[in-house]
Amino acid sequence: MRTRHGTRWLALPAALLLALLPTSASAYPNPGRVTGDITVHDPTMLRATDGTYLLYSTHGGLETRTSTDRIAFSRSGNAFNSPPSWWKTYSSGNDPWAPDISYHGGKYLMYYAVSSFGSSNSAIGFATSPSGKAGTWTDYGIVHSTTGSSNYNAIDPNLFVDGDGKWWLSFGSWWSGLKMIRLDPATGKQYAGDRTVYGIASRPTGTKAVEGPSVVKRNGYYYLFASYDTCCAGTSSTYKIKVGRATQPTGPYYDKNGVSMMNNGGSPVLESHGRYIGPGGQSIMSDTDGDLLVYHYYDGQASGTAKLGVNLLSWSGGWPTAY
Repeated sequence: MRTRHGTRWLALPAALLLALLPTSASAYPNPGRVTGDITVHDPTMLRATDGTYLLYSTHGGLETRTSTDRIAFSRSGNAFNSPPSWWKTYSSGNDPWAPDISYHGGKYLMYYAVSSFGSSNSAIGFATSPSGKAGTWTDYGIVHSTTGSSNYNAIDPNLFVDGDGKWWLSFGSWWSGLKMIRLDPATGKQYAGDRTVYGIASRPTGTKAVEGPSVVKRNGYYYLFASYDTCCAGTSSTYKIKVGRATQPTGPYYDKNGVSMMNNGGSPVLESHGRYIGPGGQSIMSDTDGDLLVYHYYDGQASGTAKLGVNLLSWSGGWPTAY
């Protein structure tokens, strides 16, 4: 992980220290140090009960990597050894996307998407595992789906479990924006007592490019992180991570300037800088040393290869800051 620089800077002359400090809001931190197999897209990470870090990402039956120190990562297979039969309805290549892993009720949970690029004929699947390791996942089928005529897209899922025991799944990409549904903790599927599809973020004018929601609760507020603009274009990607907050999980979410995320709002958390192009596909992970922003970026010094980025998050002042 990225080291905190404060102790190293104390010995520097004051003039040099000032010169090193960010001079504008456009100054963003570089990713923390990670090594090994870090070519990933849409990463989600969790520290297992045995202390091992589990990292899942898009492609290959949902690629699996592990680490013992959160720095060195190695491939360890895929979540699924063979594709569930329903995948082919939504993806001719049986290529699942954007997994989201968590641990609740003594087992590991995974939500993920099956679709094809640019299509809203999509579905969100659900699986569980006793260990969270590669090849141990049991699939339970479709949680929510959309068709080519839908005005939203059932991809990029993220589970949020509230303090009152309610489960919520946020998801979405382009079209009419990001959505949220309530889940039943007993089944992991949609809650029968509330079939509402809530809108939580949208770009009604201009580009429709918002996707990949992640929701957490901190200091009495619900925070919605999302990826804005264009992904998946290597060094031409314009992805960036923005955030808003609300007083209830279904919103409304507002940015620092009071602009609704249903009306193109969102305060920047991380944007392109230097070789680190198009950060996005993010998830939020809580670890022993604080919250982590886990994401991919396109490396300008490696022909735009998608790589793992990890930064700590500070919540000072009521808003997240990556460092």
